[in-house]
Amino acid sequence: MNALVAIVAVVAIVLLFVGGFVQAVQWLLWVGIVLLIIAIIVWLLRFITGRRNTSV
Repeated sequence: MNALVAIVAVVAIVLLFVGGFVQAVQWLLWVGIVLLIIAIIVWLLRFITGRRNTSV
């Protein structure tokens, strides 16, 4: 019975970490998508206005 409790505890801990990692990765994925959209908008504005200056 102790082995079963230990196995369940280990599985619970692993699932807890995996769940946290999945949420973190999902959040970072949304941040990446938002940054990509912003970069595309800036590139389109530069392309449309004809600016060729790449300095920040």
